[in-house]
Amino acid sequence: MFRPVLVTAPSLTMVSLAEAKAHCRVDFADDDALITSLIQTATSYFDGYSGVLGRALLPQTWRQDFDGFYDVMRLPVGPVQSVTSVIYQDVSGVDQTLNASQYVLLTDEIGAYIQLAADQSWPNTGTRADAVRVTYSAGSSTVIPAIRMAALLLIGHWYANREAGVAGSMSDLPMGVDALIAPHRAHLL
Repeated sequence: MFRPVLVTAPSLTMVSLAEAKAHCRVDFADDDALITSLIQTATSYFDGYSGVLGRALLPQTWRQDFDGFYDVMRLPVGPVQSVTSVIYQDVSGVDQTLNASQYVLLTDEIGAYIQLAADQSWPNTGTRADAVRVTYSAGSSTVIPAIRMAALLLIGHWYANREAGVAGSMSDLPMGVDALIAPHRAHLL
């Protein structure tokens, strides 16, 4: 399976500037740009296919490419909210949009996938590596509170420790971060 492609990045962040400033005990505007960049960094650290959680935390659009149609076509960045389109290259090399009545979006313990609807058949495709392109929306408008808290812990840690290392002992991320996010990691095959 190909790596998913981010089509539309989240327009939201996991926490607001006001929340991050309150957590860092900052009541002035001089560091707003710095704190905003820390929020963006924390969001990218946790969110999306390459984030440590391996899932979409905020609303965003993804595309998964396949070299043809299969019985089960996994959509690896969840939670999947809906399928926007299934576009395939026909045997003549022309892009076609598959009618939504021909497939169903399902979810199992592994995650979301599409499969052929009852009494339907997949069309024949061309031979491109991305002969079938599934575009879908994933994420949620509300972030799980434990993940939001983990983001605030990281932002606070990065705000207080602006260098790659700190004087004294070296340590991993603040201990609470791993504990807060552990139950929310996507378990990819």
